[in-house]
Amino acid sequence: MIGALMLDIAGTTLTQEDIELLGAPQVGGVILFGRNIESPAQVRALTDHMRQVRPDILIAVDQEGGRVQRLKQGFTLLPAMGKFGELYQTDHEKALELAEKCGWLMATEVLAVGIDFSFAPVLDLNDISDVIGDRSFARNIQDIIPLASAFLKGMKRAGMASTGKHFPGHGSVKADSHVAAA
Repeated sequence: MIGALMLDIAGTTLTQEDIELLGAPQVGGVILFGRNIESPAQVRALTDHMRQVRPDILIAVDQEGGRVQRLKQGFTLLPAMGKFGELYQTDHEKALELAEKCGWLMATEVLAVGIDFSFAPVLDLNDISDVIGDRSFARNIQDIIPLASAFLKGMKRAGMASTGKHFPGHGSVKADSHVAAA
């Protein structure tokens, strides 16, 4: 059994301290941030090294598209999911087709560098919270469901299951739950 903790590392390669942490039975996963990423080859070398240390480790990234995209240099720049919601207002079929293709592309690129999953898509309503903004597909659930389903279908076609990022879930809270209060 793998541990329940998900942690991060400071750099683009594993330090001795990182190697020791990955070996701890409490650790089950690592999330990669922008500071850990230089290029597809570097990310692949990093994830391969992690698996040498801990074969059962889960490796994750926030690769939502738009302003929340950790894999940039050498990867496809994905649109914010809100763009699909905008298109959905005028062309349902095209928006669904593109959302599915985007899900497939994101998952294909993430899997190719040894990452197991992305915290995507965001399933909150957009335009309620500044934190969510256009990270979610739409302002209403009736539009989110088909768009998110199409995106998830693309991810599944690429071989990736989704976390369906809805935690902690911002809902109608305007403040950023990632930032501690002063």
